[in-house]
Amino acid sequence: MRPTKALISAVNLKKNYLNIREKVGNVKIMAVVKADAYGHNVKLVVQTLNSLGNKKPDYYAVATIEEGIELKKIKVPQPVVIFDLIDEDSVNDIIEFDLITTIFTDRHIKVLTDELKRTKSKRKVKVHVNIDTGMRRLGVDYQEAFEFIKRLSKVKQIIIDGIYTHFATSDEAGSKFTKLQIKRFDSVIKKLRDNKINVGLVYSANSGAILDFPEAYYDMVRPGISLYGYYPSLKTSKELKLSPVMSVISKVGSVKIVDKGESISYGRKYFTKRKTKIVTIPMGYADGFSRNLTNKAKAIIKGKLYDQVGIVTMDRVMIDVGTDNIKVGDDVILIGKNGKLAIDAWDWSEKLNTIPYEVLCGISKRVPRVLVK
Repeated sequence: MRPTKALISAVNLKKNYLNIREKVGNVKIMAVVKADAYGHNVKLVVQTLNSLGNKKPDYYAVATIEEGIELKKIKVPQPVVIFDLIDEDSVNDIIEFDLITTIFTDRHIKVLTDELKRTKSKRKVKVHVNIDTGMRRLGVDYQEAFEFIKRLSKVKQIIIDGIYTHFATSDEAGSKFTKLQIKRFDSVIKKLRDNKINVGLVYSANSGAILDFPEAYYDMVRPGISLYGYYPSLKTSKELKLSPVMSVISKVGSVKIVDKGESISYGRKYFTKRKTKIVTIPMGYADGFSRNLTNKAKAIIKGKLYDQVGIVTMDRVMIDVGTDNIKVGDDVILIGKNGKLAIDAWDWSEKLNTIPYEVLCGISKRVPRVLVK
C-alpha cells in the first residue's frame, strides 16, 4: 500500500456531530454525506455516525442517485434523500431502492407517476420539495410553492415527507439576505399550515445557518462541512467547537543532496539557494495535491515546517529540508497537526483561492482512507 494516506478521525467526527446535536437541541439531524462524505469515505463516516446509538443521524442526504444507491447497498437504515433532479433514467432506481427524491416541477410529478403506472405499482413514494427562496438554482419559486404543493398533495401515490430551502449566504453571520430567505420560507409554511396541508418535516439550516441562524432550525437541520471539522467560511461565528476529521500523511520516499543554484522539477521554477537536501513525497496532483500549490505549500517533518519546492508533479512533490537529518521513511504531514504546528484545508484554500470543501473533495481515491479510532 502506498505510504500516503488520509487518516479519518472517528473521535473528531463524533465530537463535531455531537457538538452540533447539542447546539440544535431536540430537532432532527440530516447528515449530508454527498461526494463520498466530502472526500472522507462515505462508508467510514456513516458507520461511525451510526455507532452513536439513539443519537445517530435521523436522515442522510446525498447529491446523486448513485450515491443514494451506495448507501442502500451498505444497508443504511435511515431514510436517504437525493438532492439531484429526478428524470426518466433515474426514476426506476428511486422506486426500487426506496430513496426519497427531490421534486419541484410538474414534470417531476409526471415522471414519477408515469413510472408507477408503467410498472403497475401500488406503493407510495416519499418525496421532498425544494423551495427556491433566493438561491436561484433549483426549486419551485416560493411565490408558486403553495399551489404546487397543493397539487402535489392530491397525488395519492406520493407522500410529501419534507420541504426545504437552501440559503445563498448563511455563511455570513448576520446576513440580511438569509433573513429574507427565512421570511419567504416562513410565508410558505404558514400558508400550507393555514390550509392544513401536511408537508412532513420542514428544514433549511445548513452548516452556516446552524452556527448563526437558530430561527432556521425548524424540524431538522442538515450539517455538511461542519461535520468534517470546518466552518463554511471565515465569516461565521466560531462558538461551536469543530475539529478537522481528515489528516493527510505520507513518508519521505527519497533524499537527494543538491548543490546551490540547481533547478528542481519540471519547468525550472525553483532554484536551490544553498547546498541542500531535496526529499520527495509520494503525493502529487493526481492525489489531490494541486499543481497550483507549487512553491507555496508546506509540510511538517519531525516537528518542523518545510517548504514544498518545484512544480508539483502527477505523483510526487519535493520538499527542501536544508541540512536537517531527514531520512527515507520519516513521517510527513501534509494536512494535520504535530504539537503546536498545524496545516489544515484552509491553509491550502488560501493559497488556491478556493474553500476547504474543494480541497477535501479533491483528495483523490488513490489516497486510501484509514479510520483512526
